[in-house]
Amino acid sequence: MNKIINAIVGDLNEKKRYRNAEKRAMALPKEYSEAYKRIKEYLWNASGVMTIDPLVAVVDLLEEAAANGRSVTDVTGPDVAAFVDELAKGEKTYKDAYRDRLNS
Repeated sequence: MNKIINAIVGDLNEKKRYRNAEKRAMALPKEYSEAYKRIKEYLWNASGVMTIDPLVAVVDLLEEAAANGRSVTDVTGPDVAAFVDELAKGEKTYKDAYRDRLNS
């Protein structure tokens, strides 16, 4: 039964992790929550990553930066896109999933 539910709506644990990450990100000060929104948008549109892990890592980093009084660019560096690309490196993408499906 779980396989059917996961096939229809996706992994419920991943959805819970995503909602939790979103709540944590929106609780951050404005500079950090805005950075999170932009990073998330780039991650979904440009990288093709299929897991929530990079977003959770971004929230962790931004929470730590906010707690220590560091700016967003202290964490990401001046090239935010390169930071996100490096963060997503090695993660499974939509392309990988299609490749696996085709090969199987």
